[in-house]
Amino acid sequence: MQKHRDWHEYLIETPIPRLIGELSVPTVISMLVTGIYNSADTYFVGRISTQATAAVGLVFTVMAIIQALGFFCGHGSGNYLSRLLGAGKNQEANEIAATGFALALCIGLAIASLGNLLAPQLADLIGATDASRADTVAYMRIILLGAPFMVGQFVINNQLRFQGSAFYAMVGLMCGAVINIALDPLLMFGFGLGVRGAAIATVSGQLVSFIALLVGSNRGENIRLRVSNVRMSAANLGQIVNGGIPSLARQGLAAVSTLLLNRYARLYGGDAAIAGMSIVTRVLMLLSSALIGFGQGYQPVCSYNYGAKRYDRVREGYRFCVKYGTLLMAAAAAICLIWARPIVGWFRDDAEVVAVGAAALRWQASALPLLATSVLTNMMLQATGQGVKASITSSARNGIFFIPLILALPRVFGLTGVEMTQAWADVLTFLLCLYVMRAEWRELNEKMTGEA
Repeated sequence: MQKHRDWHEYLIETPIPRLIGELSVPTVISMLVTGIYNSADTYFVGRISTQATAAVGLVFTVMAIIQALGFFCGHGSGNYLSRLLGAGKNQEANEIAATGFALALCIGLAIASLGNLLAPQLADLIGATDASRADTVAYMRIILLGAPFMVGQFVINNQLRFQGSAFYAMVGLMCGAVINIALDPLLMFGFGLGVRGAAIATVSGQLVSFIALLVGSNRGENIRLRVSNVRMSAANLGQIVNGGIPSLARQGLAAVSTLLLNRYARLYGGDAAIAGMSIVTRVLMLLSSALIGFGQGYQPVCSYNYGAKRYDRVREGYRFCVKYGTLLMAAAAAICLIWARPIVGWFRDDAEVVAVGAAALRWQASALPLLATSVLTNMMLQATGQGVKASITSSARNGIFFIPLILALPRVFGLTGVEMTQAWADVLTFLLCLYVMRAEWRELNEKMTGEA
């Protein structure tokens, strides 16, 4: 396959700054667009009521779980796919791609079926109040129907990136984003569907992205997703699990942390506090999406060069991304610290919501520059197939540190404890990643010495 021979030369010979820059542009755009349309529902629902805003924030826990499973299959198959291509094993790469996609669809169908049966119970579990329960159930039922398309699009998107087709990945996500943003006001206000309209717009966008990405995966010399290539073998599933567990841990614990955050926000401030914290979560997702896109541009460089035993380029790419990622997050932090109240107020003009959201945004912005080291360390470990280390670092921010802090700080500081929890979790995660990278750096040096 000529494309993959050219891809090999491109990845192992192009200067790192240029290479990561070129690969990152489509992924940064994709992630920013995803962040924007993830925030679209919150913005438009904020025009309805504080309770509706709280409902969308609560259902984000469910969406985070669906996304976690999509990233699990997508990163698990994508990372291994890239290493297989780096080693010249194209047929095995076709099989892992098809297997990851088939596994994701099965998971999505199971979520859609079981989730709708248990929607009322799920609403209680994720912390809906009496005032927001009806909106929460209505929004969640429709979102759950889109689960197969959501997990499917995450898998194809990641597989396209890891085989050098980030442009198709970007276009696929942008198509869905445009549909979602266009349909939100039309369905919510034009047709008077309220939060149901927001959910329909979201699922419609996911369906369009799924179709566009599926078409893109069958264009040019991309690996085709064929039923005949599905191999649900222990070896293939083991590689998906090893490469995908860090993403599942990171995204899954994000869902757990959001659940706990909403519960404590409800306890100390009701729907206004839930709405304020939900808005901050969406704002931080939007800001960090650029960093994640930057890191995703690095991942195929890292995994491919690691497979080709070019460890010097793995190290150089990591340094480059951490440096510029930190500068990017420092600029974002400054914006949030200065304009916290207007940013939160743009989503929901409610004094109580703005008060909670602005305080939480300032706390989280204060630790935002540290996020680059944490994210890039995790992505490097994941891309090089170090599942255990990557799982630990990915679990830290929303699990290992966050969960004990959210259980302890609100008991001492009340609502302020809820607002500050994520910032302290970010500081501790940063320190853990520094420790892990010291050992990783030594191992890379030893590998380089052994190859010399």
